[in-house]
Amino acid sequence: MHVLGIETSCDETAVAIYHSSKGLVHHLLYSQIDMHSEYGGVVPELASRDHIRKLIPLVRQVLQESDLVNADLGGIAYTAGPGLMGALLVGAATARSMAWALQIPAIAVHHMEGHLLAPMLEENPPKFPFLALLISGGHTLLVHVSGIGQYQLLGESLDDAVGEAFDKTAKLLGLGYPGGPRLAALAEQGREIVKFPRPMTDRPGLDFSFSGLKTFALNTINASPKTDQDKADIATSFQSAIADTLSIKCRRALRQTGLNRLVVAGGVSANTYIRSALTKMAQGENTQIYFPRPKFCTDNGAMIAYAGCQRLMAGQSEGLEIVARPQWPLVEVVS
Repeated sequence: MHVLGIETSCDETAVAIYHSSKGLVHHLLYSQIDMHSEYGGVVPELASRDHIRKLIPLVRQVLQESDLVNADLGGIAYTAGPGLMGALLVGAATARSMAWALQIPAIAVHHMEGHLLAPMLEENPPKFPFLALLISGGHTLLVHVSGIGQYQLLGESLDDAVGEAFDKTAKLLGLGYPGGPRLAALAEQGREIVKFPRPMTDRPGLDFSFSGLKTFALNTINASPKTDQDKADIATSFQSAIADTLSIKCRRALRQTGLNRLVVAGGVSANTYIRSALTKMAQGENTQIYFPRPKFCTDNGAMIAYAGCQRLMAGQSEGLEIVARPQWPLVEVVS
């Protein structure tokens, strides 16, 4: 069965086709970064309008380049949440309408479930059960994964997610949008000489808190005028604090659960420094670690097509209603 996946949760319009036995057929992505960079962040109304403009042409293109036509599709998967309401509605309405017209099933997919399952697209996918660390612009989650739809939340951020902390600190350093990748690039030129805290690592539990790192960066920047080297040193020290904190919490979760497989996914998992730190930690814990390839760390249609295909193959589908849930806890997703 060929499944079309549609992702429009924020500022990237993405489509893909996944086959239930052959795997990923093709995927395409259009990024709105250039448009939003003028405003220093995502403008929801502009994002929705751009999804309307790009989605149907991308669907046509992915079908054409896959040598397929509408009639070849066996189902359609779409991101129903969490995300920006207007952006979600564009993808949901398009997917639901196409499915109705073609008389095929449609399935609403949780955005973070897509990220969680993205490593399944690789040649050496993880087996269940595993521990998942999901790190993105809006989420920081530690999840015990027993199977598709079988998720136990172990820990989450009590304030800023990792990606938010990166973006806000990058803005304080005058790096513009998107901040995370720019801060990571600047960190390569710095030295770890600023003593950032490792928040919530000196107490039991698996929850996170990253807003204090942003405040610490702000106070450090405001203490005195900063040269370019000073800013690079702050970026390096900030990034190291993030990586250490994630490593400490993952090590604690692995020991508490007894799991020996760790999946790291979401946009921030593309950060090479964080990948290296978590890989080193996993090796010390005799744990296998799995990452999606970098292009499947950020938002993409392939992960939605995969997740949707698994659920459609299990006999799940949606009714005629258009489902969009800007706030949707992962633990409410069931198998």
